[in-house]
Amino acid sequence: MGAGHAHRLYRHGESPVHTLPPHTKLAAAFLFVLVVVSTPREAMWAFGAYAVLLAAVAERARVPAGFLLRRLLIEVPFVAFAVLLPFVAEGARVHVLGLSLSVEGLWGAWNVLAKGTLGVAASVLLAATTELRQLLLGLERLKLPPLLVQIASFMLRYGDVITDEMRRMRIARASRGFEARGVRHWGVLAKSAGALFIRSYERGERVHLAMVSRGYAGSMPVIEEATASPAQWRLALALPCSALVVCLSGWTL
Repeated sequence: MGAGHAHRLYRHGESPVHTLPPHTKLAAAFLFVLVVVSTPREAMWAFGAYAVLLAAVAERARVPAGFLLRRLLIEVPFVAFAVLLPFVAEGARVHVLGLSLSVEGLWGAWNVLAKGTLGVAASVLLAATTELRQLLLGLERLKLPPLLVQIASFMLRYGDVITDEMRRMRIARASRGFEARGVRHWGVLAKSAGALFIRSYERGERVHLAMVSRGYAGSMPVIEEATASPAQWRLALALPCSALVVCLSGWTL
C-alpha cells in the first residue's frame, strides 16, 4: 500500500482537514453518521443543523459546493425510492394537491432523504480530503481485519487496470468499424466480456505469483505508520461531538 493511488473523488488541498490522520477522519465520519441515524425524524431542525456542520467542514477543507453537490448525485436511486414511499405506504392519509399520500410514507420519505443525504455528504467529504491509500492505512490503524484491508487494496488498485483494459478493447472494436446498435451486436459484447474476464484472471495469477516470489506470505508490509496527536483527535471529533449535542437536543426538546 505504499504507492499512491489517486481517485476522482479526491480533491487535492493543504487544508487542516486534509492533513488530519486518516483514521481520525474515518472515526469522525462513522460517529457523525451514527448520530444522524439516531436522531428522531420529527426533529427536522436538527437535520438542518447537521447540514450547517457539514458546510462548515467543507468550508474548512476548501471543498467547493459545486464539487460536493455533483458527487451527491450518486444518491438519486434512493431519492426515487423515497418519492414512492408516500404513495405505497399504508396508514392514515392526507390529501396534497389532489394526491392521496400516506402520512407514515411522508415521514419515511423525509427520514430517508434527510439521513441518506447527510450520510452521503459526509462520505463525499471524507473521500474528497483523504487519498485512497490513506483510507486503507486508516482502516488498518482502526484494527479492521487485515484480510479485508488487503482485499480492498487489491480491488482499488486493479479496478483501474481492468477499466483501462476495457477502454483498449472498446477502441480496438471501434477501429474495426464496430458499433453496438441493437440486440444482434450483443454476441460481440458478450465475447468481449468473456475475453476481459479471462485476461483479468490471468493477470491476477501473474501478479500473485510475482508477489509470492518477492516474499508475500499473506500480509502486506506497513510502510507508513499513521499516528494522531490528542490535538488532532480533538479537531476530528469536533464534528461528531457537535452533532451529538444536536441529537440530544432533538430527543429532549
